[in-house]
Amino acid sequence: MPRENSAVSWLGFAVRLAAAAVWIIAGAAKIPQIRNFQVLVQRYGILPDALSGPFAYILPFFELALGLYLAVGLFVRGIALVGTVLFAVFLFAQSSAWMRGISLDCGCFGTIMQTTVGPLTILRDFGLGIPTFLMLAFPARALSLDHHLFRAQNI
Repeated sequence: MPRENSAVSWLGFAVRLAAAAVWIIAGAAKIPQIRNFQVLVQRYGILPDALSGPFAYILPFFELALGLYLAVGLFVRGIALVGTVLFAVFLFAQSSAWMRGISLDCGCFGTIMQTTVGPLTILRDFGLGIPTFLMLAFPARALSLDHHLFRAQNI
């Protein structure tokens, strides 16, 4: 088991912060244009119209919360599980739209980064999800509230 100041702990800490940054940036980028994001969610054609509005208005704040929990290291493994499932949902939605021939912006980062859904956005989002996924197996708890509050092992 690595000590808190070991290279493995610091690497884990960096990966945890990378995952947190992805979530925080994605959530914060959607908020200023939340109405446009709602239209985009509807264009995916996966959720019924009655659910696409609430989903679009809740998701950015949920992403921010995921990022903040990871940044402070609270409930790291549970948050990583939720984030990994959410990334899988995003990848499914993008793959579904691409396979159905729907041409639309992925909406991943609001107006910061606009890219048409396709193989490259799917691959990019898969890569961006890796740090969150890694937290499932290695819930980096160096410099975390998990470690300080619950004596969770540092990894």
